[in-house]
Amino acid sequence: MSLEAATMTITLFFQIITSLLLITTTASSSPPGGFTIDLIQRRSNSSSSRYLNTNQLEGGSTYANTVFDTSEYLMKLKIGTPPVEIEAILDTGSDLIWTQCLPCLKCFYQHDPLFDPSKSSTYKEKLCQDSPDHTCPYLVHYNDGSYSKGTLATETVTLQSTSGQPFVMPNTTIGCAHYSSGFNYTTGSGIVGLGWGATSLITQMGDSFQGLISYFFSGNGTSKINFGSNAVVAGDGVVATTMFLKTERPGHYYINLDAVSVGEKRIETLGTPFHALDGNMLIDSGTTYTYLPGSYCNLVQEAVDNVVTAERVARTWPNLVCYKSKTIDIFPVITMHFSGGADLVLDKYNTFMYMGGDVFCMGIVCAPIIPNAEDAIFGNRAQHNFLVGYDSSSSLVSFKPTDCHALWSNGVRETKPRESLSTLLFFVRVFTWFVSLYLFFH
Repeated sequence: MSLEAATMTITLFFQIITSLLLITTTASSSPPGGFTIDLIQRRSNSSSSRYLNTNQLEGGSTYANTVFDTSEYLMKLKIGTPPVEIEAILDTGSDLIWTQCLPCLKCFYQHDPLFDPSKSSTYKEKLCQDSPDHTCPYLVHYNDGSYSKGTLATETVTLQSTSGQPFVMPNTTIGCAHYSSGFNYTTGSGIVGLGWGATSLITQMGDSFQGLISYFFSGNGTSKINFGSNAVVAGDGVVATTMFLKTERPGHYYINLDAVSVGEKRIETLGTPFHALDGNMLIDSGTTYTYLPGSYCNLVQEAVDNVVTAERVARTWPNLVCYKSKTIDIFPVITMHFSGGADLVLDKYNTFMYMGGDVFCMGIVCAPIIPNAEDAIFGNRAQHNFLVGYDSSSSLVSFKPTDCHALWSNGVRETKPRESLSTLLFFVRVFTWFVSLYLFFH
């Protein structure tokens, strides 16, 4: 081979490689952008229900890491400049991001230091539109009796994805809580609202994320929350149902439950006061159990009693139905039939919980259990081991049975395009090495 021929060959090769690189880069950077964050599992013996009551806000005009408790999931984020890391409950049932702040006049105990707004150069209290000379207060009441009260402000919020790339959100509306009560944990310091409202995290992330979020809750192991393009739920096994907005509870994610099957017995909502066509169940990541209205729930629990031969035991918590058993195998499979043919087959682990001492309790609870609660709620326990996606642009909630470890092998799902680039560069080096050898010997 002549030197000119070798040069032409190398040039042609690099043109091909460059084209492949451009194709790969274009395919991997299609809008909207996305990332994921690990979740934190907080362990507790209590249940919780954090969705808002009708008085939501008074005075209020990513692939990411999470933490899990048996009742709630928390995510890590940073607030302020310089950024201060906090852990807060992940809550699709509310719309505000808030954390406890100094001075805290009545606060629950938290392990980490309270956020000090005086030490942040980007903290700015919001002024109310009807009173521009005064700061804008907020008051959030949750239906389990807990509350948060303080001042609305704008601040820089930073999310750190496991890819190592921070997502910075300047001038984000947050609540700086000076009074809070009813929260019985020590690692968390507040709540991250993920509803449809104007002050929620996903809304303030901007249009490029198209209101797309999804999460995977694991009772044991890695849990994740995804934003933007990373949040798309697709593939084999996906079932999807329509999301509904209700004027009386704006910003909440409602779905429509048509029936519940206990084993082979299907209990229809049709013919009961619970029946609806425009959403009768709130899907909420901040509530542990699944709640059904009393009369309909009694039909479901009767069907369970007809299948389970184990002895009923004294209730360890109001309205909780419990059985004495050494194994979960005796319990029936429960299927939630949502509108549009979305039949969600739940694992026994999703609906029956081991409470210790050979006692299992049903994770479907008959309302009223929460003071003043009127909604049926699809809680986070029933959502374990599903990839759950919310797409506000198409008004769909999607569920996909998921092996978390397979989905996030090595913990970083979005590295595949980079792995493809690395492979191409490897072949470039190998080809160049062979050409160099050929030229050297000829």
